[in-house]
Amino acid sequence: MQQVDNASGNAALSHLAGKYLTFFIANEEYGVEILKVQEIISLMHVTEVPRTPSHVRGVINLRGKIIPVIDLRIQFRMPAAEATRHNCIIVVQTRGTTMGIIVDRVHEVLAVSESEIDEAPSFGSNVNTDYLLGMGKAEGRVKMLLDIDRVLSTVELAEANSAAAAAADLAGKGQ
Repeated sequence: MQQVDNASGNAALSHLAGKYLTFFIANEEYGVEILKVQEIISLMHVTEVPRTPSHVRGVINLRGKIIPVIDLRIQFRMPAAEATRHNCIIVVQTRGTTMGIIVDRVHEVLAVSESEIDEAPSFGSNVNTDYLLGMGKAEGRVKMLLDIDRVLSTVELAEANSAAAAAADLAGKGQ
């Protein structure tokens, strides 16, 4: 009976097998589906937009396009940290929006097979883990595989897009 449960669990997670860009926030390793990643850029000046939530660091001008930038440390309720030369912005596509996410450092592109993925653990009804696709087990470490489309709620994504639109509007008026 246990083998049947494991087999059905692995079948349910088989669609998660693939390549992930892994990165660190604090001492924890995360991964995001490589197909969601547009590019990785060095940490650059982020223009703050007033009256936005604390996790919305601001916006950047990426080759003429204003995109919102989210600080994943703050989004994940971790303490802020001083910027280092390792910090970077991963530009991702999420729900039709281009967005930057600030991470402590990028690690590697890693192929994760279905046998290396477990379901995200349940911490009870008070803890929402919907933003986790699963837990990758590779190289002797656990990597939290993020569903980048769910890292931000619909409201938070709308707030980030509003910040980018306001900044783009201001930039247009300044010309």
